[in-house]
Amino acid sequence: MEKNTIITDVRSIDRTKLRDINSVVIDPKLPKAEKIQSFVSQIGNPYCYMDGDVVVSISYADTEVSLEDRLKSYFTGMGNNTNG
Repeated sequence: MEKNTIITDVRSIDRTKLRDINSVVIDPKLPKAEKIQSFVSQIGNPYCYMDGDVVVSISYADTEVSLEDRLKSYFTGMGNNTNG
């Protein structure tokens, strides 16, 4: 699997080719850029990896709305939810 490949269906992934995030070890003394480089070199494809027995596939929507804005909207909506 190519680095940074976007996966559309995690069921089609060969799990044996993915690395487990639990095996990644980052030295907290490294500068930020080196921590990132260390993570990527250990995990392989940061967009698709294993977390134990679970395939994790990350993608991003092409939108102007930030993750922070989405989370604020989500949690604000939870406060307005009146189930029961």
